[in-house]
Amino acid sequence: MRRADRTTSNLATRRPLRSRNPREGSTLESFLREAGLYEEASTRAIKEVLAWQIARAMADQKVAKAEMARRMGTSRSALARLLDPKNEAVTLGTLFRAASVLGAELRIQLLSPGKRRRKPDSA
Repeated sequence: MRRADRTTSNLATRRPLRSRNPREGSTLESFLREAGLYEEASTRAIKEVLAWQIARAMADQKVAKAEMARRMGTSRSALARLLDPKNEAVTLGTLFRAASVLGAELRIQLLSPGKRRRKPDSA
């Protein structure tokens, strides 16, 4: 029997991989919720994105850290905490001041379970 024939015949007798995967069709969100990690992962991801966006806006506008801290009325160490993606201890006031200094708008909203955004279906 040729190698190609053996491979083809083996494929015909194998069970589909889908039947072995109990998480087939689940989302990352549902996995994190089941594991009790959703809130922690979301908090960390949101902070990382905000820190990146603020740093990017500062770079785009050529605003140095010392100048940013001065405009915000805060210390450079407080700004460093804001820009540290791993430091989740940032107040809403600090976030709003940073957005204002950069001419941006910070939006925070609470979505009820039935109103949460869903990804559009792929066509």
